[in-house]
Amino acid sequence: MYERDPRAAVGLVAVVAAVGLALAWYFRPWLHSAVYGIYTTPILPLAAVLGLGLGLLARRRLGTFVGGRVGLAVFFALLVTGSSVAGLLAGEDLGKATMEQAGTAEELRETDPAKPRVVTKAVASRYASNTLNFPQYRIAGGDITVRNGTPYWSYALAPDGAFNYYTKRQHGTVLVDMTRQNADVDTVVGDLEKGVGPVFYNNYRFATLKRANYLVEYDDPFMVVHEGDQYIAVPYTKPEFHWLPLPYTTPEWGGVVLIDGQGTIEDLSPAEARAHPVLQEQKLYPFELTRERVAATKYRKGIVNTFTAHEDEIEVAPVPGEGNDQPFLVFTEAGPEYVVAVEPYGEAQGLKEVWTVDARTGEYEIYTPTESLFGARKATDYVRQAARTTDWNRFRPSEPIPVVIDGELYWEVRVVPSDSSGIAYTAFVNARTTDVHEVGTTAEVRAFLEGTPVEGSPDEGETAGRTPTIVVERVAPNGTVIETLEIYGNETVRVVSGTTNATASD
Repeated sequence: MYERDPRAAVGLVAVVAAVGLALAWYFRPWLHSAVYGIYTTPILPLAAVLGLGLGLLARRRLGTFVGGRVGLAVFFALLVTGSSVAGLLAGEDLGKATMEQAGTAEELRETDPAKPRVVTKAVASRYASNTLNFPQYRIAGGDITVRNGTPYWSYALAPDGAFNYYTKRQHGTVLVDMTRQNADVDTVVGDLEKGVGPVFYNNYRFATLKRANYLVEYDDPFMVVHEGDQYIAVPYTKPEFHWLPLPYTTPEWGGVVLIDGQGTIEDLSPAEARAHPVLQEQKLYPFELTRERVAATKYRKGIVNTFTAHEDEIEVAPVPGEGNDQPFLVFTEAGPEYVVAVEPYGEAQGLKEVWTVDARTGEYEIYTPTESLFGARKATDYVRQAARTTDWNRFRPSEPIPVVIDGELYWEVRVVPSDSSGIAYTAFVNARTTDVHEVGTTAEVRAFLEGTPVEGSPDEGETAGRTPTIVVERVAPNGTVIETLEIYGNETVRVVSGTTNATASD
């Protein structure tokens, strides 16, 4: 009878293992999420060691089957409970560190009127798609870039369809001017060796995870057009390890990866990124890290407080953004910065703090209002109330962005159609007085940001300085005022109900 050679079996296992390891090494970018998750969960090896030790001890006394079950139960119990506690410790550590490192701002920086943020992300995506005339490509991504001093929404021209996905590269960059209300789209054409959207062997992320740092977390990429050449910039964070009282990690800014059109990858430290000529005008600090750190400041009074008294606890204000949320990147006279408006925990919607983060250096500042101001969510309610003729079944307020004009804080709210086909108008809501100023053109937006009175604002026109005789409020069943109508002088109000008309004179 034929007997197998044990050496041949061992050799076969070794060959299979070697091939498996080679494939795993080559395709390691596909394993990144799992590997990075394990790497940034240092409680995992501790749970494994304790589970194995207790399992072996139980095996000696209770047998292999029971011992194995005991070991697995201990491992999973320690992993779940330990990860939960470590997550709370990480949040508290990150929040308190953010509070300690943040400077105190006496006032917010003035918004740069030359770089107004007019077009929302949803509208920019629609503009880019509507003007696209490349049948084999689609737009992908969507982030802010700066070219020659003007901020744009940038998109990659990615292959469209299965065949093109495998055979074509990123074909260029689509830029939508975010400072102009009407569609102003520019397309820079040219294939990138490693780009956004194609199959892995032509993809920037696969190449980055093979040639740059592997054990880091990459943010979303954004396109940069510099002197006619296209680049992809990717900010990233790296973990900082803490070992007591339980092992956990917190994120910190690691740097920026820059990929040129030929696929050359540069891994830049924060200082190197700021000094790089291609990135001179760009935001560099990771978006997700900004939100995570500001949100973590809810633990400023400790973990127990967040589950009990909620003293001084905050939350990042949820705002209508159509796929785009805080922080918002704004351009001030001092440069680009992320702005995060936070509210008190719970049902309160007042403005508790405004966090500003230098988008190039990552320096945090906290501004605490000295007077009562309302927050971003409430600003959209005031826009609805002030708009007497807007059909809110067809339009919606979007992206309330804080802007500062002559030391006064306003919420800049864009009103857009439900299909995001354009900007209907822009409303500036005074965060102190609740006055709503509606402007309809880009020129009027710039004029308002410059502090120039805009025709048609509440401070001008035939009703300026006059007190209405009657104020009619349209109220929802829950008591919320949906809109208001002011009646002046000898004007009348006509109430129509069914087929019966009633007229009231003042």
